Amino acid sequence: MRTLLATTLLLAACTGGPSPQADPAIVTTETGAVRGTVTAGHRIFQGIPYAAAGRWESPRRAGAWQGVRDATRPGAMCPQVGSGYAPITSTTEDCLVLNVTAPRDRADARPVMVWLHGDGALGAGHFSDARELASRGAVVVTINYRLGVFGAFGYPGLRGSGTYGLQDQQAALAWVRRNIRAFGGDPGNVTLFGVSYGGLSVGGHLTSPGAQGLFHRAIMQSGETMMDMPAGGMVPGLPAQPHFAWRGVEETERLGAYYAGLLGCGDLACLRALPVEKILKVPQIMNAFQAYAYGNEVLPQLPPEAIRAGRFHRVPVLAGATRDEHRLFVGMTYDAQGEPLTGRAYRDLVKEAFGRDAARVLRRYPAGSFASPGIAWATVLTDRMWARATHEQNTLLARHAPVYGYEFADRDAPMFLPIKTDFDWGAYHAGDLPYLFPEKEARLTAGQRELSRRMVAYWTNFARSGDPNGPGLPAWPHVGKGVQSLAPGAVRPVDYAAGHRLDFWNRLASGAQERGSGTDRRGAGEN
Repeated sequence: MRTLLATTLLLAACTGGPSPQADPAIVTTETGAVRGTVTAGHRIFQGIPYAAAGRWESPRRAGAWQGVRDATRPGAMCPQVGSGYAPITSTTEDCLVLNVTAPRDRADARPVMVWLHGDGALGAGHFSDARELASRGAVVVTINYRLGVFGAFGYPGLRGSGTYGLQDQQAALAWVRRNIRAFGGDPGNVTLFGVSYGGLSVGGHLTSPGAQGLFHRAIMQSGETMMDMPAGGMVPGLPAQPHFAWRGVEETERLGAYYAGLLGCGDLACLRALPVEKILKVPQIMNAFQAYAYGNEVLPQLPPEAIRAGRFHRVPVLAGATRDEHRLFVGMTYDAQGEPLTGRAYRDLVKEAFGRDAARVLRRYPAGSFASPGIAWATVLTDRMWARATHEQNTLLARHAPVYGYEFADRDAPMFLPIKTDFDWGAYHAGDLPYLFPEKEARLTAGQRELSRRMVAYWTNFARSGDPNGPGLPAWPHVGKGVQSLAPGAVRPVDYAAGHRLDFWNRLASGAQERGSGTDRRGAGEN
């Protein structure tokens, strides 16, 4: 045996090069070796297949390849048509790939962070630069998953209706469990985190039986898990939605049958044979299927109901929202279109949304108390939709698991979307992303860079131990003792419920429920 070992070492020396496993740019996965990019501080691998799936089929393990696969460039984005704020397109269905960013040194058992990007109709994992998070010792995985009509489509008799994007995410988590050790990550310490639609997805996985054991901590940034929407909350004329981001499987399949008719199809075979380009040309088809379906194997129960009943995976949670969530949507809907809200339009929107309670809302949020009617309307919806739902979510989760709540409150956060308007965005929806995934285009001041440093430290500390606290950081209490405000020079606990008038909104909701049951007890003294 000693002779054999000596001969092997001698032959390796004579070849003049290291073995593939000694090359820091090469990692061997279950399906083959990949060659990534090595920088001064990181190893980055892009476009690694984690699964494969036909159109509206559940994902299966990716196929193997021979030799060393190039992983120095992003893989294909999933089909999407882009938008005015993100002019990106793709018609490639073979898109279930992920990216791994790890520290350059090859230590083992690092905490793993799996990122779910936002927006249910566009995006890709490679747009999130994870090097800062990796610099704090995490192995970060960003993924592509099916979006819109390809990720949440339903049709009568179709197995998995309305859940393909969620299934993709669970397939990626399963790949991480099987392969991440080769990149220096600990498969027993995985944090699932996401923003907006990605944060919503994390909420779904908290209640999904198939996600059991696939992650050990959860971070939800501006997620809509518990959110509902009053009438006209996004655009005038849109009906109220009691479950903003979820749809029963039967309703999903009825909607799918309707769109199948628009596409000229009467069965699944016809739908699966259509070119991607033809499907994407149907107006609003990508946006129509952003709600995941429940009442199936993936989501047996409506996630808000499951959370209220305490039926969710018991993992530590870090979750929050931005201070001015809805300014982004109001600014894009009105000011960016050249038609800022007037005082009269504001009053009409409040009446559409709140009916007989409109006068009370207008007294509580008079347009004259805000910089503009648009800011007034955005504040109403931030408090009513986002803050109320986030507070309920965190309060319910904290009954069974450690929860750390936050509010991103930097009202000077740089706008990273290409939107031309003078609207005051404030601490807008997803405005915290450049602080966790710093981008060259988002120029941060010295104070904002310090906030970014602290946020990256908090997030990676949480991924490591389930607790964001650490040396050199302001103390962050459990959610029952305060919500951590994150702003330059002002990282401290705040009274989140008071700051968003949640007593008022909860009383208003209670009154509406009582009227619905035949009783009308208005909130005494509220004006």
